[in-house]
Amino acid sequence: MSAIPLDFYVLFSGLLFVVGLYGALVRRNVIGILMSIEIILNAANINFIAFSRYVSLRPETGQIFAIFVIALAAAAAAVGLAIVLALYRNRKTIYTDEIDLLKW
Repeated sequence: MSAIPLDFYVLFSGLLFVVGLYGALVRRNVIGILMSIEIILNAANINFIAFSRYVSLRPETGQIFAIFVIALAAAAAAVGLAIVLALYRNRKTIYTDEIDLLKW
């Protein structure tokens, strides 16, 4: 076992989640919002690995879940950046308050 207690991992992950949530809610730039969502997913990965190390009988289960989350995040980032490029080509902006494609 490591010398760092589980509480520290959970606290660090919670702080990382709060920073990512704040960034996703406050930012106007779409790329900044995508980066904040990546921070939130990394907080979840830290929880997966920490809890599997301390609680699970097989410590590699958290690492397997984290790899799946990383693959999901990479796919979401690719789709998100494709949407950002399409928006920039059509609207010449990446700010969320200027994008009004769904308004009548």
